[in-house]
Amino acid sequence: MSERLAPSLKRGDKIGFFSPSSAATAFAPKRFKRATEFIQDKGFTLISGNLTGKQDFYRSGSIKARAEELNLLIQNPEIRCIIATIGGYNSNALLPYLDYETLIRDPKIIMGYSDVTALLLGIYAKTGLITFYGPALVASFGEFPPLVDQTYASFHDMLCHNNKPTHTYKMPAQWTDTMLDWETQAHAKSLNTNVWQFLGKGKHEGRLIGGNLNTLAGIWGSPYMPEILEGDILLLEDALLTCGPVERSFNLLKLNGIFDKVSAIILGKHELFNDQGSGRQPLDILLEVLDDKVVPILNGFDSCHTHPMLITPIGSNIEIDFDQEIIRLTSPWTT
Repeated sequence: MSERLAPSLKRGDKIGFFSPSSAATAFAPKRFKRATEFIQDKGFTLISGNLTGKQDFYRSGSIKARAEELNLLIQNPEIRCIIATIGGYNSNALLPYLDYETLIRDPKIIMGYSDVTALLLGIYAKTGLITFYGPALVASFGEFPPLVDQTYASFHDMLCHNNKPTHTYKMPAQWTDTMLDWETQAHAKSLNTNVWQFLGKGKHEGRLIGGNLNTLAGIWGSPYMPEILEGDILLLEDALLTCGPVERSFNLLKLNGIFDKVSAIILGKHELFNDQGSGRQPLDILLEVLDDKVVPILNGFDSCHTHPMLITPIGSNIEIDFDQEIIRLTSPWTT
């Protein structure tokens, strides 16, 4: 499948939003309102998916209703960007029903994170369209300043400039994974000093692939999981898990020979990781799973469930210089 790029955004463009799994527009109306006002104030027009405000217990709607919601946005030629409201657990259910042919004819920016990994990778596998592991409407743009402003700065820099050939990521000075009730939160969250660990040597360049570690199992072995190729750079992140599920997911990759193929790993911050008294972090678990296999790792990257969030384009080329501690994109991601 040949690579496809969507056009970059400009002020006044229409951005559609959809709820592929959880129903954040229904259970978090205050945060939803804050998010929509934030994006509209930046000069964009928001187009609601038809499941907005609806909830079917643990999800926003039936499988086919959720697929129809996304397809209607895909088929609207005026919409130039489609962004998930939040993740959840069931986005993979939509994959057999999506209108991939329209995306091939009319590429759009498709963005989200967490459970939306299934859609980002599935669309990339079926169309060659570069998709974007990045902020979700409610979960990300409903946050308070200064973090929401820093997330939007990445959105604007990455998606609102025509055909940039390269992009060097800058580490945010601070970050947070503080959990506050979305409907009662009235102030900014406490902040932590940021650190990125470059654990390796030399320069490593390859295609960026991956996303949410736990979600990968839901499409593994299917036509919607892109083949991981020799030299790829693997992005992995997760949230709210304990040691056991993280070790299991890392071993899924090991048992399938993935760590023998990739040239480097980008490990995102794990939101509110529960070490179960072990004192171990996801990096420690990954290193044990790797055993004597040496794979360079950038640990603590900010393209994950924490705030702020940096956008990473799935399918683009990325280079990590472990000696100079630099990470940058080396191929265009929009036109």
